[in-house]
Amino acid sequence: MQSPFRRSVASITAAAMLAGCVSTQASRIGVDDGRDACRAFVVQLDSTGNFFAEDILRGAAIGAGTGALAGGAIAAASGRRGSDILVGAAIGAIAGGVIGGTAGYLQARQRQAQSQGALVQAVAGDLQNENRQLAATQLAFNQLVDCRVNVANRVRADVRAGRLSREQGMAMLAYQRDLMRRDVALAQSINEKIGTRGGEFDTAIETLAPGTKQAVQARRAVAATPTTARVSAPIRIRPEANAPQIGQLSSNEQVTVRPAEGNFALVETSSGVRGYVPASAVGVRGLGSPTAAVGGGRGAEGEFRQLAATNIARRDSFAESVQNADRLAQGQGFELAG
Repeated sequence: MQSPFRRSVASITAAAMLAGCVSTQASRIGVDDGRDACRAFVVQLDSTGNFFAEDILRGAAIGAGTGALAGGAIAAASGRRGSDILVGAAIGAIAGGVIGGTAGYLQARQRQAQSQGALVQAVAGDLQNENRQLAATQLAFNQLVDCRVNVANRVRADVRAGRLSREQGMAMLAYQRDLMRRDVALAQSINEKIGTRGGEFDTAIETLAPGTKQAVQARRAVAATPTTARVSAPIRIRPEANAPQIGQLSSNEQVTVRPAEGNFALVETSSGVRGYVPASAVGVRGLGSPTAAVGGGRGAEGEFRQLAATNIARRDSFAESVQNADRLAQGQGFELAG
């Protein structure tokens, strides 16, 4: 027969595993009313987020389970009984959940690995899989944001051409704005899960390739500075030549600028439009490859650093794209005169 202590620990562990699971697709993305032209992209983004949620819960459950056992054991060893032991287990579960989210992954891999080389290989394989998932999530979010911006641009064009009245156009844009805000909330939720997993990977990366994260982030940590645009250029939602246009930079316009990935720069106009233009348009150099800061290196160590740098850069890029989309939804992205 199970003791009350073991039953309580099992309950705590089960609660840790189920915490955060009470979520349905309808609660995250709403019910399809047939009016959303971008619905397929919303569903796709939501589905890519499942990967990060499932893995986070697994890591947290392992950490909380071991933490509960440790907390209860400490209370029992100190001579306490009954409710005191349960309190100790609960405290252990909370602490274990935190540890499991930052060091539990690396500790598990260390226990499994037969050598340092095997450990590096195992973490590298996990990073490779994570990077693929991050790329898929970024693509899904890009496609969704592109769809929203393109719909808004079509509505504006229809109002200008007289195919829609001003009132109709404003109503349609308000609807798209509401949908975009929900999209951003979904992306922010996914980004939080990515960040939790990122904490686990950061611990492993710093242990196996010290200084990698600092090198990648130092490269991006350039303060925005005021400048004058050299030429006119379209302002795009992300640093890609075919990304949707969200504004227009005029020659000699005063903006703040920060170098971005590739050959782009992130600019913000005096009216609050924030997006990407060719770096040459504002007289700066782009950042080039996101992994350039860590160099090529040789052998397994060099390959590991490249995978780690890619992981860090992709996490940062997704977070920045979510922030930019949020600004678009809150600002001029869905105004009739945008």
